[in-house]
Amino acid sequence: MTPNPDILYFTLFPWDNAYSSVSLSFTREFVKNNRVFYINPPYSVKDFIANWNMPAVVARRPDLLKNKMRYETIPELPEVVATQPPLTLPVNWMPEGKAYRELLRYNNRVVLNCIRQVVRDFKLKDFIYINCFNPYLAGVLPKNFGARLSIYQCIDDMWEEAYTARHGARLEEEVIGQADIVFVTSRNLLRLKKPLNPHTHLLHNAADISIFQQALEKVLPRPAELAGISGKIIGFTGNLDPNRISYGLLRKVAERHADKTLVLVGPVNSSGVSEYGLDRLPNVVFTGGKHISELPAFLQHFDVALIPFSINKLTSSIYPLKINEYLAAGKPVVSTNFSEDIRGFEKDIYLAKDEEDFTGLIPLAIAGDCPRLKAQRLALARQNTWTARVEEFWAVANRHLDASSPPSP
Repeated sequence: MTPNPDILYFTLFPWDNAYSSVSLSFTREFVKNNRVFYINPPYSVKDFIANWNMPAVVARRPDLLKNKMRYETIPELPEVVATQPPLTLPVNWMPEGKAYRELLRYNNRVVLNCIRQVVRDFKLKDFIYINCFNPYLAGVLPKNFGARLSIYQCIDDMWEEAYTARHGARLEEEVIGQADIVFVTSRNLLRLKKPLNPHTHLLHNAADISIFQQALEKVLPRPAELAGISGKIIGFTGNLDPNRISYGLLRKVAERHADKTLVLVGPVNSSGVSEYGLDRLPNVVFTGGKHISELPAFLQHFDVALIPFSINKLTSSIYPLKINEYLAAGKPVVSTNFSEDIRGFEKDIYLAKDEEDFTGLIPLAIAGDCPRLKAQRLALARQNTWTARVEEFWAVANRHLDASSPPSP
């Protein structure tokens, strides 16, 4: 086999998404040895109009209004060829049935035509296809596209969120059954998905260690949002998603630790913050979303980092990206006991039995921190790099490629 096949990577996560994503993290590693073609998810007409004045949409408007795909350059990864497909129709609101399936087929053709154009324009002959958590469209490539493998990456349980459960969970089961290889990010997902495809493998999330260890090894400017904070800082980085984050627990943390400041770094996309009164507490700071490159500066000034996940069916299938990011920054971590995967870190983090225990562990984590433990956390994070994950990926993929290669003459 050719040792460095090209990679067509269709993903749910746009390359210009400001937050950490599995697909972009893999791409940073893949591109060291492979040509990578990163295909953004298409905007639906509804999302295109709703985000009309967003900078990313403004830049793409001329092509999208002409129903054209466009090639783009990722500034941090100029070797990667990024692609934005044309617009699709909004269909998730529709019930399952003939009309939904017909419009879904139209959307699927839009993405497949975009992929076919990439294959033609770059004369791809030896390539694999990866779909990262977007089973709605181009879940696997038709055989006549010529991909040597169609691989699907599952990173959450789609049955446990209302939006994805409506159609995505069912479509994902179809895709998993058709894929040559399926990778899942948690032990619970492995139990759930392996019965659908025997070629399902565990591939945990990791961290961009070189980014996050800056918090431990460099003196970084104090973010403006932290100006004027003189006491201890309890911090969280990530999407404040109400399906994952316990707002009630965050309120208890802020109230129990009124002498400290709770800093929440990430986008808020729920009214729950107001419903729980978090935005009215004097010692809670919301920074909004930040680019991954900005996170080390915040982490450097955190005295403890939190994973305040709710304990439910959704979170039981999560291996959080942030655990290795926090550890790479040397931070003591206090977490709820939400999944089998987080319990794998119980010797190196503070794992709470319940909400009362969670709030009580915070001062212990701060008081117990020391240079030896910081170094120990970084060493653990270095075992969970994207470089290591890509090696695990190829160990599985190469077995399938070898098996499918014609015998040598």
